[in-house]
Amino acid sequence: MTAPIRVSERLVVPGDELRWRFDTSGGPGGQHANKSSTRVELSWDLAHTTAVPDSLRRRLLAKLGTRAPAGVVTVIVGETRSQWRNRAMARRRLEELLREALRQDPVRIATRVAGGARRRRAESKRRRSVLKRLRRPPEEEE
Repeated sequence: MTAPIRVSERLVVPGDELRWRFDTSGGPGGQHANKSSTRVELSWDLAHTTAVPDSLRRRLLAKLGTRAPAGVVTVIVGETRSQWRNRAMARRRLEELLREALRQDPVRIATRVAGGARRRRAESKRRRSVLKRLRRPPEEEE
């Protein structure tokens, strides 16, 4: 059984809900890469887990967006020649991904443009308007 992933105090991914897949990875390694299943795919079904309250699940699914198609969060690692190292990297990346998705964006405080800035902008627009008017050919009088 896989050890659970502790993302935060509110979120712990149970080890029995993690799905591991192994495959041959491309890249360097010669024959070793062709015959060894070192590429790791770690998946967690966020949409159907019992470990996450509904409010948190909705927020995570909204934040993860395309990273969790059909509610399944998947991380693929095949960077090293060692399955063991790739497994450790996959666990770490899933944890970081979920931790980032848990983080709430700061609330934006609405601000107004200062009066002086509005006046300067209007004045520069007036100057630009006069400049363009002076570039026009003179109107013919009949």
